[in-house]
Amino acid sequence: MIPPAAAPAFLAAHGWDGAEILPLAGDASFRRYFRVIEPGRQAVLMDAPPPHEDPRPFIHIAEHLIELGFAAPRILATDLDNGLVLLEDFGDARMREVVDAAPESEQRIYADAVTLLALLHRHDAANIAPYDRAQYLREANLLVEWYCPAVGLDVDAAGYEAAWDEAMAELYDPDVRSVTVLRDYHAENIMLIDGRDGVDGLGLLDFQDALAGHPAYDLVSLLQDARRDVSPELEAEMIAHYHAETGNNGQFDAAYALLGAQRNAKIIGIFTRLWKRDGKARYLSFLPRVWDYLERDLAHPALAPVARWFDANIPADKRAPAWKTMADA
Repeated sequence: MIPPAAAPAFLAAHGWDGAEILPLAGDASFRRYFRVIEPGRQAVLMDAPPPHEDPRPFIHIAEHLIELGFAAPRILATDLDNGLVLLEDFGDARMREVVDAAPESEQRIYADAVTLLALLHRHDAANIAPYDRAQYLREANLLVEWYCPAVGLDVDAAGYEAAWDEAMAELYDPDVRSVTVLRDYHAENIMLIDGRDGVDGLGLLDFQDALAGHPAYDLVSLLQDARRDVSPELEAEMIAHYHAETGNNGQFDAAYALLGAQRNAKIIGIFTRLWKRDGKARYLSFLPRVWDYLERDLAHPALAPVARWFDANIPADKRAPAWKTMADA
């Protein structure tokens, strides 16, 4: 990755003249990240190029989280015209790699991540757009728009939306209390900050798409992780931990299954689009895991209308097993 042309002047204007700029990461969007290094200090440079990206939502949510006492990256400098943001650097210890390297830490670190959500959910949502019916359906429809054609299926799109409407009617209610939903809260977006323990040591990333929605959504994002296996046993233990921290009742579990199914349908569509449109074939390898989560969610009684639609429109051999055929195409 080559740093953006405006980066050296931007850094020089904010006291980082001559700093080394090294590639750090890209993601599924147009955003890219670089590490900026000087003797004795380092930072992260976000490149969110307009018009494809707008860093202002990220800045807004980062400031909101910091105000509440959570570890979001401090904003060190901005150039919004060029989509450049200089951020606090949380280091290289991502939750994903730490837990994979030390499996004995899995339960403790996941418990800290769930506790963080419980603490965040004590606060009302930030001043952000709602996670409403239109957004839920727009996302769920990605499965019909991208995955179904890719496996050669012509499905009942109107019936699909009707099934979601029947199942999710209560979640559409604007009077249901909303929290800040980070929307991509999982082991690859949580950093373990050196020198800090527990919740204080969890650095939050990738929350620029946050919406005001149901508290179950981010718990699903963490425990039905598209990129990392989370066992049903750990998932159940962490849901129970969340209940213990928040005092939620059994109705929460229906919302968890509903939002799990909605999110996993969305991810199947997005990962298919990343392969089909953007040439990123590696995302196909995640589909069996996401289908497994989706099948578990569809088994919940609250998902009965949606499960009936899947049974009528997507045969078993066109679900998880189909990814190999797609990969060979």
